[in-house]
Amino acid sequence: MKINGAQILLRALKEEGVDTIFGYPGGAVIDIFDAIVRYFSDDFKFILVRHEQAAVHAADGYARATGKPGVCLVTSGPGGTNTVTGLATAYMDSIPLVVFTGQVPTPLIGNDAFQEADIVGITRPCTKHNYLVPKVEELAHTIKEAFTIASTGRPGPVLLDLPKDMIQAKTKFDYPKSIEIPTYKPTLKAHPPSIARAAELIRRAKRPVIYAGGGVLTSGCHRELLTFVQMTGFPVTMTLMGLGCFPGTHPLSLGMLGMHGTYRANMAVNHSDLLLAIGARFDDRVTGRVEDFAKDANIIHIDIDPTSIQKNIKVDVPIVCDAKDALERLIEALTLEGRHKETEEHTRNWHAQVNAWRNEQRLRFDRTSDIIKPQYVVEKLYELTQGKAIISTEVGQNQMWAAQYYLFDTPRTFLTSGGLGTMGYGFPAAIGAQIAFPDKVVIDIAGDGSIQMNIQELATVKQYNLPVKIAILNNGYLGMVRQWQERFYDNLYAHTDIMVAPDFVKLAEAYGALGLRATKTSEVEPLILRALETRGPVIMDFVVDREEGVYPMVPAGAPIKEMILV
Repeated sequence: MKINGAQILLRALKEEGVDTIFGYPGGAVIDIFDAIVRYFSDDFKFILVRHEQAAVHAADGYARATGKPGVCLVTSGPGGTNTVTGLATAYMDSIPLVVFTGQVPTPLIGNDAFQEADIVGITRPCTKHNYLVPKVEELAHTIKEAFTIASTGRPGPVLLDLPKDMIQAKTKFDYPKSIEIPTYKPTLKAHPPSIARAAELIRRAKRPVIYAGGGVLTSGCHRELLTFVQMTGFPVTMTLMGLGCFPGTHPLSLGMLGMHGTYRANMAVNHSDLLLAIGARFDDRVTGRVEDFAKDANIIHIDIDPTSIQKNIKVDVPIVCDAKDALERLIEALTLEGRHKETEEHTRNWHAQVNAWRNEQRLRFDRTSDIIKPQYVVEKLYELTQGKAIISTEVGQNQMWAAQYYLFDTPRTFLTSGGLGTMGYGFPAAIGAQIAFPDKVVIDIAGDGSIQMNIQELATVKQYNLPVKIAILNNGYLGMVRQWQERFYDNLYAHTDIMVAPDFVKLAEAYGALGLRATKTSEVEPLILRALETRGPVIMDFVVDREEGVYPMVPAGAPIKEMILV
């Protein structure tokens, strides 16, 4: 029996185990939306957002929280172009997405037809792969390829552009169980000689540090990492994307490193003699001045993406493979040799030094002020949720305070835009996480600037009665840029004052949500408790110290040991 392309698409998604689709309808994809309601209403939750960018961010949040590919469906032209920021966000952070865009009928492509855009050309730099599907007979096979590419190797977003005539055309449905792509074969297993060389460096190390990134979460090897640390006693620092891959409350956790990393993490990396990098890419916010980054250390770099190795930092032992396989083999090698006990003896003095750095400069803020400090809000969110919430963030100071003061013990509970730094990401990402985990507390920690980028999604949370909480750290500035202007541009706050803003409490009420406001420190805890007890969506508007800064801070181009501490 022949079915049309719209039904083939939805049957393929069902075969892939997809249960949720985020998107926005339009003329080019109207047949797909018709098929969803007519034939597949019991198979998928379709989440109608209010902007296509938010659809991709929501699918991204769903993917980060679950580990499964997020799926998004939008129309042609502006529907497709509105996905670009979401695609670039997912691409930079290696998040598996499959995004379907409508396209004008095949005979009209290139004729400047209504709502035509070359979305394949536009998104080529910000997708792992993309397709224009010209024939309905190719659709099922292409979808299988897309999910395979998106979710294996170094994950990333894949886009399929679907001409309207292809969606309407009919053929038999034949979906492959598995697929071989001759030009795409990620390396999953570690090279034994590289493991042996790495094990030897690990055995000899006296000042070791593990530098763990988002690849640990992608690989699902957080348990192996914990086992390795228990064997060796190596302290662990995490990237922004890696938070949650190792328990933040563990005695050997150094917290985040880099531009706004902890003093102990940056000092430990700077003085290390061995840096074991796992699933991290040595980006500029981590390394600071590359010539001075861990310059006395032997560096072992484990990553599934060969293009990430030697790209920014020269390493001594490159290991191209899945991080889980590498850690399992290193654990096996150290266990067989019995050398992990010897390693513990070597690092005893190192632990004493790391603890001294920890005590010398702890994260701190003025706890006596009646003006609300944003760090205090994040601490209270952590305390009152017992560290068990899923936290998303926007981008800016709010993001860094969340990374510093909310301790993540569990993988996939911190959702943030790392590489692209996308304002407006956090709220729709929280929607995606809340859809995936309806019984969990999900909080978007936001700034008053970035929350306005996708504030229209209040209608989405109201429509689906999603109990997402938004905590706005409202300082009336584009805070991170203002902080740089204060430090490096003679206090000239050029176009960063945003005091002209909506009343967020009234705005919440206008959308049918609950709005709450705190203006002094004593109001913070009761406000959070009320928000957590409320079943529906809530905006918490915390009017915070306008010129509070994020510290430590490493100036651009400086080595990470040169931190501004206050």
